[in-house]
Amino acid sequence: MTSRIEWVRQSCRMLNGIAAEFERSQPFAGITIGTGIHIEPKTVALLLTLKAGGANVVATGNLNSTQPSAVTYLREHGVTVIGGPTRDPVERDGHLAEVLANRPQVLLDNGGDLFVRYLDHPYAGLLGGTEETTSGRARLALLRDRIALPVLVINDSPIKQFAENRHSVGQAVIESFLRITNRATNGRRVTVFGYGACGKGVALNFRNNHALVSVVEIDPVLRLEALFDGFAVPDRDEALRNAQIVITVTGARDVVTAADLPLLADDVILANAGHFPAEIDVKGIRAAQDVVDAPAGDEGMATLGLADGRRIHILTEGHMVNLAGPRPIGNSVDSMDLGFSLQARCLEAVATGAVGPESCVVPVPRAIDEAVARTCVELARG
Repeated sequence: MTSRIEWVRQSCRMLNGIAAEFERSQPFAGITIGTGIHIEPKTVALLLTLKAGGANVVATGNLNSTQPSAVTYLREHGVTVIGGPTRDPVERDGHLAEVLANRPQVLLDNGGDLFVRYLDHPYAGLLGGTEETTSGRARLALLRDRIALPVLVINDSPIKQFAENRHSVGQAVIESFLRITNRATNGRRVTVFGYGACGKGVALNFRNNHALVSVVEIDPVLRLEALFDGFAVPDRDEALRNAQIVITVTGARDVVTAADLPLLADDVILANAGHFPAEIDVKGIRAAQDVVDAPAGDEGMATLGLADGRRIHILTEGHMVNLAGPRPIGNSVDSMDLGFSLQARCLEAVATGAVGPESCVVPVPRAIDEAVARTCVELARG
């Protein structure tokens, strides 16, 4: 019987082609690649592609998204995986430190965690790396002068923006919402915080599933775009008062906090689809004076009771809802095959010296975007 990991690996046609090429060219021979990334079946396909290219891969997971089966599979196939599933930021910080203790020459970062820690304890031999997320790019852009090495930002690729963020994240969030709550979206009033590429996908997919969607966005231009795209754009407090479902996808901290409890309707569902588990201040909400019943929750959902009788449901403790909770499957294989093909090509460019320090915290080179796009279209056409 084919396991889910094997199914995903077989389905990653672009990565499989790159892996076959890397086996011949060995762009990472003698190089250690360190990463702290969501460890699940699609990242298994990416990390084994890098290993096929000669890399010694040392990996650890992110908060509340590491899947034990993926850890086991990677270890069985020669990848060093540090630690396992954890929700403890201190424990994960130790895992990241262990990755860097291996002095990797190339970093595949996710949220800026590795590069930030590298700057605290630099070592000789780092060639550069990649950053997967918008959140990480925002952190690392402020440190560009200190890093002074090539760092290619995958999320700034137009391919990543439309294929994964806009088209796939929204699908994955809807799938996770349905799986965890088993509630319909039809006619539900949904408020989406953030109208970047991921927010656009979340808003669109809820609307396509017959929800009534409003968007809260602090950027005036993006707010106008949401209006032109046909979404309601009420003021923040009004949006919260009317919402039956709230999804945060901003990359910022404290988007929804205990101070918002008086605004929230009875039976409201809160979920986060942003990278960091800090957009919804779950700890602060749990500790609020108005919260009189705060059980740990089960099956990816916790229901908090307020003194006035209202109930508030929080999905996956504020962690990425599409990569946490029961049987998480994340974004589609197709979109991640594309995004991780960009990753593999960008890491190849860093390892082989095709990009230099002038490419510090910059988007994917156009030549890589075009090559990946051509390959994808050719495969789609059969």
